[in-house]
Amino acid sequence: MYQNFIGIDIGKFEFHVAIDDRNKVDVYSNTPEGFEKLYSTEKSILETGLIILETTGGYEMALVRFLQGKGCALHRANTRKVKNFIRSYGQLGKSDNIDAQALSQYGKERHSNLSLFIEHSDKLLLQLIRRRIELKGMLVQEKNRLKAPEQSALISSYEKIRDVIKEEIACIEEKIEEIFKQDDSLNEKREVLKTIPGVGDITATQLLMLMPELGKINRKQIASLGGVAPHPNESGKKVGYRYTRGGRHEVKPVLFMAAMSAARSKSQLGSKYNSFVDNGKKKMVAITAIMRKILVIANAKMRDYYINNHAEVA
Repeated sequence: MYQNFIGIDIGKFEFHVAIDDRNKVDVYSNTPEGFEKLYSTEKSILETGLIILETTGGYEMALVRFLQGKGCALHRANTRKVKNFIRSYGQLGKSDNIDAQALSQYGKERHSNLSLFIEHSDKLLLQLIRRRIELKGMLVQEKNRLKAPEQSALISSYEKIRDVIKEEIACIEEKIEEIFKQDDSLNEKREVLKTIPGVGDITATQLLMLMPELGKINRKQIASLGGVAPHPNESGKKVGYRYTRGGRHEVKPVLFMAAMSAARSKSQLGSKYNSFVDNGKKKMVAITAIMRKILVIANAKMRDYYINNHAEVA
């Protein structure tokens, strides 16, 4: 499928490039000029290979967009998985060159299981969603401080900050709605997701932005990506408790709130939740199961939406 595997270790000012069939590592400046130099030098390899990068606080995104604009295939690797991969070879040292070569080797060995990076077309909307999540977290912190004992001298300060955060959240929500009013396709997708019990405007909007893969991968993959897939814990005759782990940290709180709402409803999901609890499942386990069902249903509905509208899903 791919003829080469290119590992790129990104830094703030430069990036290191390792190609699987070479011993040397090349260094380029993390600037538009450096991007052009890389592409002109390795054009044939980049166009027929798979490029593997790690997430590095956004320093990689300019290069990612440049290479995607040239039609290159990219995978943004999970940092923890790459670290464990390096350790599995007994490699204790760390340098930019070592990391670039490890990324190349990681792609070569794991490429059949690696998904290509999909970036949202609407960057502003995604930024607004993430900022709203940050502000909601800050609001919870201020509310907790207000409830703390012996804080009478600071109550006025906490209340002022709380009110400012609320105003900013409202402002951001208005901007989000303005974007949806101007995009019929986004509105249609949101309405599709809102047919799921427990999913309202905000939840549907967050799922669309935080999970662009909805409708494009299978149910097991979407559950794993959302962090709601149960993983086995077995060894010999021991059959341990199955836990959910991993996935996108921003998605699980969204699914949790939707599941709590669905569990209290008179819908099929509400009945399913009650059935789990009546059969002896812990309430948290039952909620997690509803979270997974909501995500799987959302994935199926978006898949059907793309098929019915002959929409592009790649």
